[in-house]
Amino acid sequence: MTDWSTPRSSPYSIRRRESLRDRALDRDSPLRRLDWILLLAVALLCAFGALLVWGATKPQQVAAGFDPNAYLKKDILNIGIGVGLGSVAAMVDYRTIRAYAPVVYLASLVGLIAVLVHGETINGSHSWIHLPAGFQVQPSEFAKIALIVLAGMLLGERRDGANAPEDRDVWWTIGLTAPPVFLILAQPDVGTVMVIAVVVFGIVSLSGVSAKWIVGILAAAALGVVVVMHLHLLQQYQIDRLTNFTNPHKDTQGFGYNTHQARIAIGSGGWLGQGLFHGTQTNGQFVPEQQTDFVFTVAGEELGLVGAGLIVLLVGVVLWRGLAIAARAEDSFGTLVAVGIVCWFGFQAFENIGMTVGIMPVTGLPLPFVSYGGSSMFANMLAVGLLQNVYIRSGP
Repeated sequence: MTDWSTPRSSPYSIRRRESLRDRALDRDSPLRRLDWILLLAVALLCAFGALLVWGATKPQQVAAGFDPNAYLKKDILNIGIGVGLGSVAAMVDYRTIRAYAPVVYLASLVGLIAVLVHGETINGSHSWIHLPAGFQVQPSEFAKIALIVLAGMLLGERRDGANAPEDRDVWWTIGLTAPPVFLILAQPDVGTVMVIAVVVFGIVSLSGVSAKWIVGILAAAALGVVVVMHLHLLQQYQIDRLTNFTNPHKDTQGFGYNTHQARIAIGSGGWLGQGLFHGTQTNGQFVPEQQTDFVFTVAGEELGLVGAGLIVLLVGVVLWRGLAIAARAEDSFGTLVAVGIVCWFGFQAFENIGMTVGIMPVTGLPLPFVSYGGSSMFANMLAVGLLQNVYIRSGP
């Protein structure tokens, strides 16, 4: 008697499933060659970020009568889009991307020019282009990737078996970094310029150049700071941020309000925190921009030292895997791209967390994978995709 209650698979469908399973388990399968530790650390950071964004925005959304889960839904959507972009970046051979580095660089310049012409100003920075369906794009985030790929291409070139790039390659790298820097300063966005400076310096320093280049770049950077201060090129709010950093107790109800409230929020969390959605500073909306720039304060207040420390640990895992990928890469270009991404994530995380606890000036830089923001998430995932790209195509 035939049992019609249980559907039977055709021989073709069975063979197809077995074929897909065998390909997934094959030693040469890209899935087997992925850096799963890196992916797990990034996934956990994104999960923490979604919870913290939800915790930071739900009280104010409820108070305003809006959807309490609106920011959470958008953050999950941003993560999903970012994963798609990162997957594409991982699939295309990074040596092919190297050939298109000038095109990527020129596209980033077009974006930076477009934002100055058609962009909109948010919190004093003219950095965003408004898109349909409520989306906004920040071209300066993608300029970081463009400069990493371009610097890796220029400094990873080894002519006639040389062990280090030629001086003209370093000059080209510095010269081509200048236009994006000036365009980003015109927004103005000093925080992103700081990230780019650290990234380019890190790539140049580890490309094998002589010590004179490292000393020269540091001296030029110091001179640039003196010139900027002497010519009064900073906006007033930027001067106020620096003043608050040097004297955090001078005006806690004025330009020092953000950092003062941030320290109160982090300090009130104790070891285990007050619990998600139960932070008094967060529920009282005392810390501005808490889902973006100051998202770490939500971790400190609602998850405590343990939760905040776990986020720092996960960032450390991402940096460790990035350095391991740089050491594993089979060519100089792959190594320098991985080094640039590590410098980017490392400095930006240190700056973001540092400004919430008062050891760094406020710059408006998001915490990678944790802060709310589409452009930041997309750029971060593209960078992770590039790291996986180098890892997949490197030796065992």
